[in-house]
Amino acid sequence: MSKFKIEKTDEEWKEQLSDEQYWVLRNKGTERPHSGKYNLHFENGTYVCAGCHQPLFESNSKFDAHCGWPSFDDSIKGTVEYVIDKSHGMMRTEIICSNCGGHLGHVFNDGPTQTGTRFCVNSLSIDFKKDEQ
Repeated sequence: MSKFKIEKTDEEWKEQLSDEQYWVLRNKGTERPHSGKYNLHFENGTYVCAGCHQPLFESNSKFDAHCGWPSFDDSIKGTVEYVIDKSHGMMRTEIICSNCGGHLGHVFNDGPTQTGTRFCVNSLSIDFKKDEQ
């Protein structure tokens, strides 16, 4: 039985995603800091998983952490799972989409808002859906 609602083969993911998105979402890659289109993006709407389009973050939870990646202080309940990441000689908490298992980034306990958390997300792992007026 599958852990995620959406399961695809590597070939199916490669057909759907750009090479860069595949590298981040399926191989746990990280885009260069300050290179992502959503780093300094502050429109009203919802950020969704680039792999399966599940809503992940509301725009009112986004802030500029000056770290070079989109940062959020909270996720939409139930949409993000947490995985211990011991890669690169560090102990971090990876965040993945609960619907398809796509790698989003990492979460840290150094956020400046009331939640105290900073979800550090790759722009390549998300898309944006603007609020309808």
